[in-house]
Amino acid sequence: MPTPVLHTDRLLLEPYRPDDAEDFVALFTDPEVGRFMGDGPLGAAEAGALFGRVFSKVYANDLFDVWAVRHDGRYVGHAEIKRTDQVDGHEIVYALAKSAWGGGLGTELARALVRYGFDTLALPAVYATVADANHASLALLGKIGFAHERDIAEDDGTTTRVLAVTSAG
Repeated sequence: MPTPVLHTDRLLLEPYRPDDAEDFVALFTDPEVGRFMGDGPLGAAEAGALFGRVFSKVYANDLFDVWAVRHDGRYVGHAEIKRTDQVDGHEIVYALAKSAWGGGLGTELARALVRYGFDTLALPAVYATVADANHASLALLGKIGFAHERDIAEDDGTTTRVLAVTSAG
């Protein structure tokens, strides 16, 4: 099933278009946005290659849902929901450009991803993995019902928190 278009009160989540490349690269190379994503912010070449794989691998093989996030017609972020080996189920992944911070869009986006996981994918639980130093994301996810399940000790000495919300919760 191809990635569907989702709407919230203020956001439009839609599959990426080739002309989103510049915005995608800017988001994934921003040091403040990327500091808690994977191994940190990407270089421009890495981000460009990742953007290419969204089309050549993810969309081409219908691997999982990945969206460009727009507010008032402008690209403001990235979102995904995918099966992952770090948790026993599907994990949400999202990032917003700094210009979109502080107005509740992250909460709205995370709620939309969780709702999609329950209503469309019929998941029993939705997970998130968050660096324990990412207090803003931990607070946001706690506010919408995510509970701490366990911690993962990373090789670099940091800790990643595994959070989950169940459809009954």
